[in-house]
Amino acid sequence: MAKESGSDTVSRQGCGGCTGNGGLDLDFTMAFQPIVDVAAGTIFAQEALVRGPGGEGAQTVIAQVNDDNRYRFDQRCRVMAVEWAARLGFDCGLSINFMPNAVYQPERCIQTTLDAAQRVGFPVSNIILEFNEGEQVLDHAHLRNIVDHYQAIGMKTAIDDFGAGFSGLNLLADVHPDYIKLDMALIRGVDTCRSRRAIVKGVMSMCADLDITVIAEGIESREELHALWDAGIHLFQGWYFAAAAVEAAPDIPAERLGCRPV
Repeated sequence: MAKESGSDTVSRQGCGGCTGNGGLDLDFTMAFQPIVDVAAGTIFAQEALVRGPGGEGAQTVIAQVNDDNRYRFDQRCRVMAVEWAARLGFDCGLSINFMPNAVYQPERCIQTTLDAAQRVGFPVSNIILEFNEGEQVLDHAHLRNIVDHYQAIGMKTAIDDFGAGFSGLNLLADVHPDYIKLDMALIRGVDTCRSRRAIVKGVMSMCADLDITVIAEGIESREELHALWDAGIHLFQGWYFAAAAVEAAPDIPAERLGCRPV
């Protein structure tokens, strides 16, 4: 008999045990990296990023995720991110990564996140749920149902690493996120690469027609920032502004936050 997947098990058990660690034998915490609105000179959101208990990189944690614990890991990440955001006093957006393949029923699988937000007093409308284009999702109708439900309850959604995964343009056709985050591989060296700038320009035009806001992630230099600003982007994330800080709000140099590129 084929091995039962974790999502099959959870679909019969319901959502009980998802708060707390719920039997999840993984030790991890959260780091945060800002998404900066350069036009407004403000922090638009903080992205919650998984880290090991000693600050180890995300891959040391992700490598321990499998079919048996994916659902509980996804749930615990959301709850932990909301708890830390409230503890740190974030009054901006909170961007949380989620795994579409760990969501079997949107209205039930989001409940622990909603309960956590209510418990700690964090506004649901400030939550942005990101799914990574690199995670292969074969059922686009199911993903569309997830996104539609999250948006209906006041949350925002985003495609992360847009342009790096399995089906970027098809995802935009089938799913209507509020934001896309341009993959850093496309961003790197955009100031000196005509073809990259042309691609960004095309994406910006397409997203304007679809009423989707573009975020550029992985910004490492002033030149990249200027090239993307000239393309019409005003939301940025990357080491140029701040590295991720474990269990803390990163410091951003005032001159990089408080004025538009000139």
